[in-house]
Parts: sequence; C-alpha cells; structure tokens
Amino acid sequence: MAEIKKENWFKRAWGAVCRYFRELKSELKKVVWSTPQQVLKNTLIVIACVLVVGVFVWLFDFVANVSITALIDAVTNLTHNH
Repeated sequence: MAEIKKENWFKRAWGAVCRYFRELKSELKKVVWSTPQQVLKNTLIVIACVLVVGVFVWLFDFVANVSITALIDAVTNLTHNH
C-alpha cells in the first residue's frame, strides 16, 4: 500500500497566501469606487456634522459650567451668611 505524502508546511502556507491574494483581487474587481465629486460631497457633510455636534457639546458644556458655578456660589453664600 502506498502512503500518501502530505505537502510540507511551506507549500501549504504558500498556497494559502496565493489563494488569499487571488480572492482579494477578485473581490476588488467588484468594488464600486466613489467619484471625486461624491468624496467631496461626503467629506463636506461629515465636516458639517462634526461642527454641528461640536457646537451642541460646547453649548451644553457652557450651560453646565454656568449652572454649576451658580450653584456653588449660592451654596457658598448660604454657608457664609450663617
């Protein structure tokens, strides 16, 4: 009976690497790439959203800071008056 010889580790690994790149090339052919106009439009939308969220965070921080400062001042005045 003839024994079936397994491929060595290097051949198996090299085959897996080659198969990976063949599949990668095949998948990249299916990609629909954005046009420069789409990229610019999407970039501007992201920048606008970041600015809007930044303004809301800044407003919340400002209101919270004023409120907490007023509360601390009120408590401080109450304790010093007694």
